[in-house]
Amino acid sequence: MNFKMLSKQLLFLVFFITIWQLVYSIGIFEAIVFPSPKNVAFALYNGFSSGDFLIALGASFKHLLLGMTTALFIGTVIGLILGKSKVANETAGMYLIGMQSIPSIVWVPLAIMLFGFTESSVVFVVVLGGTFVMALQVRSAIQNISPQLVRAAKTMGVNGIELFYRVEIPAGMPHYITGIRLAWAFSWRALMAGELLSNGPGLGYSLRYAQDYARMDQVIAIIIVIGVIGATVDHGIFSKIERNVMKRWGLLKQ
Repeated sequence: MNFKMLSKQLLFLVFFITIWQLVYSIGIFEAIVFPSPKNVAFALYNGFSSGDFLIALGASFKHLLLGMTTALFIGTVIGLILGKSKVANETAGMYLIGMQSIPSIVWVPLAIMLFGFTESSVVFVVVLGGTFVMALQVRSAIQNISPQLVRAAKTMGVNGIELFYRVEIPAGMPHYITGIRLAWAFSWRALMAGELLSNGPGLGYSLRYAQDYARMDQVIAIIIVIGVIGATVDHGIFSKIERNVMKRWGLLKQ
């Protein structure tokens, strides 16, 4: 990130906080439902200094790690089956997009019915949130491999499992990395949806707890934490990995 872009982003942040403070000072909304930037900053400081936010973050990342790892594995298996089997793709494949389009919050009642108000229900929602988008990307990775590349490999005597490992996996890697990035985004959103109706701990639970006690400064503080973590992990880690893979495969300009 260059200095000019960073300056623009900081300028926009200052402008946004100024408008926020102006709206608060005018009194368009009651202070109890629209806290000032200063109060939210204090809530952020107190949340981290007391350790409450750190405990919630640790629990959320535990749920995310379990759920996303499972989602990547299941999604990869489903995507491979649909990508390699024409019969499977023509039967079960048509329902994959429908399953992926279901909002994560819809799975929460089912998760509670199956596992109760436990951490398992949160992990279950995360798994469903990331599995289908991962499966779609893996299927696309298999289906979009150049037929000329496959024919060239077969001409040189590469077939069966060797063809899969030496040709199809490397050729489909850009789609797979994109799938991991999308699975992260969907899993992170699903995690918040699941934790909102859980018994904690976690960021989503902390958000609902603050809302129940009308602590809007904490609510906004937690929303900021959720947004910053989501953007930081996406742009700071997965976006860079995806871009590097794309460059290596010649899909982006150097």
